[in-house]
Amino acid sequence: MVAVEVPEYKISEEKIVLNPKTTALIIVDMQNDFAHPDGKLFVPEAREIIPAIRKLLERARKAGVLVIYTQDWHRKEDIEFGIWGEHAVGGTWGAEIVEELKPEENEITIHKLRYDAFFGTPLDHLLRIYKVDTLVITGTVANICVLHTAGTAALLGYKIVVPVDCISALTDFDRYAAYRQIHFLYKGVLTESENIEFG
Repeated sequence: MVAVEVPEYKISEEKIVLNPKTTALIIVDMQNDFAHPDGKLFVPEAREIIPAIRKLLERARKAGVLVIYTQDWHRKEDIEFGIWGEHAVGGTWGAEIVEELKPEENEITIHKLRYDAFFGTPLDHLLRIYKVDTLVITGTVANICVLHTAGTAALLGYKIVVPVDCISALTDFDRYAAYRQIHFLYKGVLTESENIEFG
């Protein structure tokens, strides 16, 4: 086995104060198929991050921050099943957001076709309507849907903040690879959720 040294990245310990009027909280794919033990592609860490996401979500709601959920949303014939097997079929229990993080009536849900929440969806359009310039990105999986969404967001000009205690990974390698790419490639801010303030 080859040992790989993780290149440098930084997790900020400073308080980050974000304008609630120009910030959106993105909750990526916290669905039953990924974050419930009975899900088809269960990520054990996804259950562990629910309390941290919930606390951040409560603070965001109280401050009037725009909250957007993404849902992996596939048809039965989706070619992605050739990679992962069938999962998150639209309209099924597996595609629903986990009970602990259910969206409220005024919150936005984006049905996404691929890893990237911007691909083939109105996400960018909606963010422009609400005059959002900063995204706090949480959810699962770190190096897949979280990273691809963060990458497109950065390349579209959004500032990205990723609380590391609010994203889950399948392996440590995947987690550190995501941290490195977010920090190095996309100039995102890595932090802990308790360091994020809306005000």
